[in-house]
Amino acid sequence: MKTDIEIARSIPLRPIGEIAAQVGIPQDSLEYHGKYIAKVDLSQLPTPPLRGKLILVTAITATKAGIGKTTVSIGLALGMSKLGKKAVVALREPSLGPCFGLKGGAAGGGYAQVLPMEKINLHFTGDFHAITSAHNMITALLDNYIYQNRNNATEGLSEVLWKRVLDVNDRALRQIVTGLGGSLNGVPAESGFDITPASEIMAILCLSTSLEDLRRRIENILLGYKKSGEPFTVKDLGVAGAITVLLLDALKPNLAQTTEHTPAFIHGGPFANIAHGCNSILATRMALAHSEYTITEAGFGADLGAEKFYNIKCRTAGLSPALTVLVATLGGLKMHGGVDEQDLKSPNIEGVRHGLANLDRHIENIRSFGQTVVVAFNRFATDTDEEIELVRQHCASLGVGFAVNSAFAEGGEGARELAQLVVDTIEREPSKPLSYTYPLEASIEEKARLVSQRIYGARSITFSSKAKSQLERIKKNGWERFPICVAKTQYSFSEDPKAYGSPRDFDLEVRDIVINTGAEMIVLVLGALLRMPGLPRSPQALRIDYVDGFIEGLS
Repeated sequence: MKTDIEIARSIPLRPIGEIAAQVGIPQDSLEYHGKYIAKVDLSQLPTPPLRGKLILVTAITATKAGIGKTTVSIGLALGMSKLGKKAVVALREPSLGPCFGLKGGAAGGGYAQVLPMEKINLHFTGDFHAITSAHNMITALLDNYIYQNRNNATEGLSEVLWKRVLDVNDRALRQIVTGLGGSLNGVPAESGFDITPASEIMAILCLSTSLEDLRRRIENILLGYKKSGEPFTVKDLGVAGAITVLLLDALKPNLAQTTEHTPAFIHGGPFANIAHGCNSILATRMALAHSEYTITEAGFGADLGAEKFYNIKCRTAGLSPALTVLVATLGGLKMHGGVDEQDLKSPNIEGVRHGLANLDRHIENIRSFGQTVVVAFNRFATDTDEEIELVRQHCASLGVGFAVNSAFAEGGEGARELAQLVVDTIEREPSKPLSYTYPLEASIEEKARLVSQRIYGARSITFSSKAKSQLERIKKNGWERFPICVAKTQYSFSEDPKAYGSPRDFDLEVRDIVINTGAEMIVLVLGALLRMPGLPRSPQALRIDYVDGFIEGLS
């Protein structure tokens, strides 16, 4: 079979105006970025109620074997189109960090991709650059404020929280010292870099419901604390207007197309292991306004992405999915069943059987939100019919719909079974209105307890001394009403990335807390998770090149 990039190049693209016309978006609402990509003016945002049905695609716990959630999301939209349904997929934008690092691109795979994949995986419409610039502009202006008030006994800050971001994996930048080399270079201070998808600006862009809401959230960003102990925000710095200006274009959703020329909104890109892992509210609402079915995804496994999608994004946007699709693969189930990574392609019925415990936990969790769930089995060439039948029968015993997805190899035709299952299930048994894991009125400690015990299966969750000091500030300043966003490993329900399967009754500790008063969420950092990833021994960048007029190595 051809590589992803070879398949992408083999498909003639249609002008983006034609793609927009399929779903009733007028030409004068498009801002063209070449022939095949456009930003859509915010005038296309609907007023409630939204007519489309929202479908969330999530997955079992992530493994190095891969799950293919984005491929399934795109494939489902293609399969629905084959059924004559007007379907739109709404996805996150890829980050350059994973693209040139360990994971590679994030535009789907095989014959279920969003196009033009090279541009989507690289600079696209410049949204990530705008977010990086806006974040670092705040940093520069904050540093200048500190420098200008360095000799003032009453003005200035006693503590700075705001760091820098860059959309690369660069471990050397996690902790740095700035302002060295004399007073002309500023005030020496410890600082560091997070990756751009971890920026609060990214979360703000994705959670904003309008331009006015964007500005309000930017004003509320906590930068540090004054010498009096009071919070110091972007509003205090007086630059919210300037930062909003930098994000005017980035706020507009991006429209592209799939391998079968159905519309695709691609906008925003927070990671789910260090942020909330969902595309923008604006893009999702715009897709719902122009489709019968909107398919979106949430990052990594359901314990991270889906939990945050329901408790944070849906609560903020007033959304409630009609159905949730849980993606599983034999490779993923075998890893959770104790099979060695080198043996995943070999038949192993017992390994699959043991790995089903992980699938069951996610089904149980999704149902706890009032969601109807179906399982999409993402098929690979080495999968055996006997192994697939085992998973099918197991899902039937739970009363859960099951469909094999072969969109990677067959495009929309390979997703017909899944699309029909989704349509029929929504007609027969749509999800109930969302039931959240915790009320916003609960304390941060109680929210953490409920998520850790009900979603992760933990015995207890405690807070380090550093985290406890942050809790006092949260209570003092009235920030307890915010939802929590847990930052932890994507490879396990626990904070141990090697604890595969369905671990229970483990203990968790909140090592640190990041207070996002602009994004309006409290980030709880568990385990050794890093907000700036490093590169692997053999990064994907070693395989990316420009050869004979074509980009090679993107996947």
